[in-house]
Amino acid sequence: MSSSSLLIELDSIDSTNNYAMQLIDADKAQHGLTITADSQTGGKGQRGRTWLDTPGQSLLMSIIAIPRHSLRHQFQFSAAIAVAIANVLQNMGEDWQVHIKWPNDIIVNDKKAGGILIENVLRGSDWAHSVIGLGLNINQQHLPDEVPHATSLRIASGSEFNKPWLRDRLREQILQAVEQPLPEAAQIKAYNDLLYKHGGQQLFGDAAQSWQARILSVTAQGLLEVQLADGSLAHYVHGQVTWHYNQHPVI
Repeated sequence: MSSSSLLIELDSIDSTNNYAMQLIDADKAQHGLTITADSQTGGKGQRGRTWLDTPGQSLLMSIIAIPRHSLRHQFQFSAAIAVAIANVLQNMGEDWQVHIKWPNDIIVNDKKAGGILIENVLRGSDWAHSVIGLGLNINQQHLPDEVPHATSLRIASGSEFNKPWLRDRLREQILQAVEQPLPEAAQIKAYNDLLYKHGGQQLFGDAAQSWQARILSVTAQGLLEVQLADGSLAHYVHGQVTWHYNQHPVI
């Protein structure tokens, strides 16, 4: 079956991930089936947050995949997706600095250009499907003041991009990462090589206080390993701490 027959293009939808999940529930899902939309009314981000987009200017895409990873390698699967996306973007802009902010934000030149939301469907003990959602700012020339740490590929480069070309390139590389998984150690190394603030100091916080820690790596289980000021090590689960960006908390 051709790749074009595995593409559903929508003008507007509440969430491309929701649409993909409905197809799975109706037993109409196929590996590689991709849903895109020009705009989303209820785009989803991590931990229940809303993903904001500018209609027609962002790539809003969900890919249905049948994972070849085992359930215990869910972070390895997520890492493979993030690395595939980051590599595509890095190859597009030689002057860009592309990184992955733990666990799955795409950073271009120290600002967030996109985010990944992966939702999984289990049937019994089997990992039946994964919905890989990507929101990527592409052709916005300006972004709202309330998101000062966001960027778009156009802002980063000064050039307008062909969305269908980029969609197809990202889809190809994401599916390749799913279908040809790397060994765990190689995949985690590839992720850590792109880790934002790797080896640098970062301000974290919780409801009671803020503190500096040096980012060391992300483990195969998806934990962020840091070194605290007293030299001790700590491991954070996503959502356990707040990441402060220029003294302002963001996740």
